[in-house]
Amino acid sequence: MLQVKFFTFSPIHENTYLLFNEQNKAIIIDPGCYFSAEQETLKNFMIEKGLEPVQLLNTHCHLDHVFGNKWVFDTWGLELYIHSGEAEMLKLAPLSGERWGLPFDNYQGPLHFLAEGDTVFLGNEELKIIFTPGHSPASICFYSEKHKILIGGDVLFRESIGRTDLPGGNHALLLKSIREQLFVLPDDVIVYPGHGMPTTIGYEKQHNPFLQ
Repeated sequence: MLQVKFFTFSPIHENTYLLFNEQNKAIIIDPGCYFSAEQETLKNFMIEKGLEPVQLLNTHCHLDHVFGNKWVFDTWGLELYIHSGEAEMLKLAPLSGERWGLPFDNYQGPLHFLAEGDTVFLGNEELKIIFTPGHSPASICFYSEKHKILIGGDVLFRESIGRTDLPGGNHALLLKSIREQLFVLPDDVIVYPGHGMPTTIGYEKQHNPFLQ
């Protein structure tokens, strides 16, 4: 069984995700822990549950989704997996942090690249990579077909979509990604977004004002 736990971190209220299985292996997705207290919250949850983190993933590399990458690497030695098209965004993230008044130490370790159609494994569980550019140049989503779970980053929100006025954003491309990559999934797939509360594909088909 794949379990999902999320924490809302940083002044930007970003959702950091832990996915873990019965063997207590865990994947960390988009660690947005900015303050040391938030790092401790994430670490203490893992200790309490007896979890061993085995992989670090980013849906995309805007600053609020990468705040904790270096800390995760320093703490557990996990190297970062992203889409190759997000490498430049990762490099620019500290500059964005300065502009937002949120300076941070960026991840400088090795990068591993994921592409459309790749699969991330957590024991017997599989997460399919879905390429969904538009909010950022090369956003990806992580989809468990078995459990009907989508870790969606900032692509699709409850009754909203990701902003496209940031560098690399493209409104038309984002709508295309949602319609052609996400709305083809079953209606009961739960979407866990980068901000706000979970939703479902079916609900957004019916109620999302940006996609009517």
